[in-house]
Formats: sequence, C-alpha cells, structure tokens
Amino acid sequence: MKNSLLIITLFVFLVLPVLSQQYSFIEYDLNRISFSPDSTSFMKFYQKLDSFEQKKRKQITIAHIGGSHVQGGTWSNAFIADLQNEFKPAGGGYFIFPYKLAKTNSPHYETSFSNGSWKKCRCVGKDFCLPLGMSGMSITSNDSANYFGVALTRRSLFKGFNSVKVYHNFNPSFEFTLSPKSNLQAVRIDKKDEGYTQFDIEMPVDSISFELLRKDTLQKDFILYGFSVESNLANSLYLAALGANGATSESFLKCTYFSQQLKTIAPDLVILSLGVNDTQSKDFGKNEYIEHYDSLIMKIKEVNPDVAILLTTTTDNFIRRRTPNKRTIPAKEAMFELMNKHNVAVWDLYSVMGGYKSMLKWVKSGLAAKDRVHFSPKGYTVVGNLMSTAVLNSYRYNIKNKKQ
Repeated sequence: MKNSLLIITLFVFLVLPVLSQQYSFIEYDLNRISFSPDSTSFMKFYQKLDSFEQKKRKQITIAHIGGSHVQGGTWSNAFIADLQNEFKPAGGGYFIFPYKLAKTNSPHYETSFSNGSWKKCRCVGKDFCLPLGMSGMSITSNDSANYFGVALTRRSLFKGFNSVKVYHNFNPSFEFTLSPKSNLQAVRIDKKDEGYTQFDIEMPVDSISFELLRKDTLQKDFILYGFSVESNLANSLYLAALGANGATSESFLKCTYFSQQLKTIAPDLVILSLGVNDTQSKDFGKNEYIEHYDSLIMKIKEVNPDVAILLTTTTDNFIRRRTPNKRTIPAKEAMFELMNKHNVAVWDLYSVMGGYKSMLKWVKSGLAAKDRVHFSPKGYTVVGNLMSTAVLNSYRYNIKNKKQ
C-alpha cells in the first residue's frame, strides 16, 4: 500500500524551531515539503526519526549535495543544528573534505592541515580530473614524506570523535600511518574494497594527524578523498555536506567513486541542491537538467532503494549581478516533474525566499552577497532554519497523524 504524506500549510500552529527574526519578504506560509502521491520513502524516514527520538535508533545520516551553497557548510550545519536541538542526541559525525589543503573555502566547523604539497581535482572546470569521490573533489600528493590531518573547530556541533575513516586510494608506493606524535592508541582496519582505512581510537579527540611516506616511485599519486569523523559511543546525527564550488547537475555524475563512497555512510536522507550553476549558463535546457537529475537520483537509489530524497528548488539569482535570471522558473518546474516521476519530495526554496527578483531583498537585508547569487553567513543560517522548520513540521504532523 502506498503511503501518502500530508503537506503542512498552517505552520504557525505547530511546534517548530525558533527563527531568530521574521522578514516580510520571506513567504513563510509556503515553507512546507511537497510530496508525490507515493511518499513511502519519506514515511520510512520519518519512522526512523521517530525511533531515533525514542532512543531506539542509534544514528541518522544526512547527505547534502550541491555547489558553493553547500561547500561553505553553513546551510547544512544550520539544518543539522536545528535537528540536534530537536532530538538532543549525545553524539555526532561529519564527512570532511580537506578543502584547506585544496586551497579553497571550507565549512567553519572543520579544518585540515599538512606540511606537504597537494594538487586538487574537482568535478568542474579547468580543475577537472579523475578519479573523484562523493564530495566531487580529491587532492593528490607525491611528496616523499609529509603529514596531514583534520580537526574540529570550536564551532563544531560535537566536540570529539573516536572513529575516523580516511578515504584514499590504496597505492602500494605510499604508506600512511597514525602520527606517533599524537600518542593515540587506535585499532586500524584497512577496507580496500570500500575505499577507506578506519582508525578506532581509545579516547575521543578533536583532531588527528597521519604521516605519509613514499616508499618508491613505481606508481605516483597518493589520492585523498576525505575523512569521516564519528562519535559512535552514543546516538548521533551525522552530516555529509558534499559541496563543490561551481558544480552543476551533471558534475557528480562524473565522480568515479560517488556511489561506492556514498554507500559507506548509508544515508537515510539525501538533499539535492543543484541548479544555480546550471541556470547561470545561457545553454541551460530544462529537459537536459531533468535528465541529469534522473541519473543522479538513480545512482542514489542504487545505494539504497528506500532512501528519502529531498530536492530543493534553485534559489533566485542574477546573471553577472545585473540580469534577473528567468531560467530559475523552468528549473523550479523541473523539480516538481522529478518529484512525481521518482516519488521524491520537494522543498520549494525559490518560492519561500520570495520568487523572481527576491534576491534583491535578501541582499538589502544583509542576507545575501552583492554578487546576487550567494547568501551571507546569516542568510545561509536563515535558509537552514527554514528547511529544518519545513522538515520537522512535516515529520511532527505526519507521525502524529499515523499514530492516531
């Protein structure tokens, strides 16, 4: 029997995250999740959330895939922060790409470090090269010896981890080990078929470093795809913010190990926020856009056929700061066509933020950048709060309705 979830229209009567400030141009009454007639996958996700809330389920994993909106991390982290406030888990986890080593911007909750030389590869533009993983990026090194590592910052939602997975190629010409300077006791497990090495640490830490040694020159390139840091001592919320500046709906289809790595984190919910870079192109076509999303959704469902998928409509934006982008309108239409085609859900951020030319009001209020494409940190926080409100309202209403 197909499950049909209810769409919330009068959100003000429900328990929801407290938004720090109300803005007249935001369409709060449109802030809801839309579903196709068959919403089985989302009902299963809500049941998982219900079990998680009752402490019967240990972990909820959420992957957020996109371009620069996601790479910055603030949108995704604000969303997870609201879920943490709602469910109050004891622990947490992040998938972390070492953006700093790739010499690009990174989320405020993590940092990476190394004394070596690294070259970046991305799924877009002149930096494109293979192979790539689920983050749409990788970095490579051929140094004879260096160290590298990752750390949580003071702005991380959780303060320590006791397990870390290092996603890398298993190149026999290189050897990496836990840095002896750290004085950590850890159990190492090499999972070559899954593409990572796992270190289970005796006591929780907020940073970890490794030593890399090139043993010979027979095969070049030690490739690093990222880290998964996890606190698995208690129930936890896990976030994989998989963002690559400039990514389009086609970009992640080029990533060789996208499905393999996504499977290792086993997401319960995947949020797809791609489209700004598509609509910035004069060659944008709605049908091709849908085809790319078709392929990406199928890749995700191959990892887990029951995964809940949430599509976010493309944000309003301007072309070269001057021209209002009308291509966002067919891009929004495409999301609802995909919703019915694949039985996924849609959060209509385009309408919630005010629709066509609304970016001007976000800029004027300090919620968006002067480029009229990106949001400010405060704006991304507002977007994350709005998304969590929509998801949690839908969850509360539908779970309550099913229990009656």
